[in-house]
Amino acid sequence: MSHISPEKIPQQAFDWYDDYAHGDIDRRTFLSRLGSLSVAGLTLGAVSSALTPDYALAEQVSFNDQDIKATYQEFDSPKGYAKGQGYLVVPNNISGTAPMVLVVHENRGLNPYVKDVARRLAKQGFIAFAPDALFPLGGYPGNDDEGRTMQRSMDREKIDQDFIAAASYLKKHALGNGKLGVVGFCFGGYVSNMLAATAPELIDAAVPFYGTPAGGDLVKNVKAPIMLQFAENDKRVNATWPDYEATLKANKVNYTAHVYPNTQHGFHNDSTSRYDPKAAELAWTRTLAFFKQHLA
Repeated sequence: MSHISPEKIPQQAFDWYDDYAHGDIDRRTFLSRLGSLSVAGLTLGAVSSALTPDYALAEQVSFNDQDIKATYQEFDSPKGYAKGQGYLVVPNNISGTAPMVLVVHENRGLNPYVKDVARRLAKQGFIAFAPDALFPLGGYPGNDDEGRTMQRSMDREKIDQDFIAAASYLKKHALGNGKLGVVGFCFGGYVSNMLAATAPELIDAAVPFYGTPAGGDLVKNVKAPIMLQFAENDKRVNATWPDYEATLKANKVNYTAHVYPNTQHGFHNDSTSRYDPKAAELAWTRTLAFFKQHLA
């Protein structure tokens, strides 16, 4: 990946990438718009490659790390796609039981960044499980463009049911302490909010990163403590927050919301130029402390 600092990339380019990543424009339109920008010293190829993920950059915890054990596990999802699969990472040094965290990917399947997040959690003593919504279609295909197209072709309601089934599967883990958290990014932020509203009996703490709330009246059912992480430059998601906050307040939910200055949607993902190391580290430190507080 071309190592372009985010400050050199115009905000318009980040906004267009967000439109592209969420299916509002196609790749050709995205590249055409980028080509219309006059960015001093930067080529179209350099900007587009800086905005799209390079997963070689995303590994913070090796899958060979001696403190953890990673395996793929299937689970039943009778109301979803019948069978699901996820990446289960368990700490090797559990004495007694451990808290559990469901990790939910973006809108393109279980990519290497999200698997690494699961390993980071296991390294901190949590049993982490990262389902792949694309499992019914053969799993994450190895690139985000194809993964995004695959996920868009699926039944959203069935995907939601698969994640509810995954939460139920993890909640019963033999080494778990019975306390389950959920963390998710982008689409996974939505799923984190959705699970907190749809399955309050399963979820003991939720941390959505730049995610929209559960739809309709469901949003009123959130009960567990929730920490919401927002990027400052994320109009699409941030526009949903005032109404969501009013609902959380009205229902006396224990919530905290953080907005990270000068950050883009996706700032925690360390494989693109949207990554903000300082904000990502602060958000992650807060996430771990929140889970340790509510899942102990």
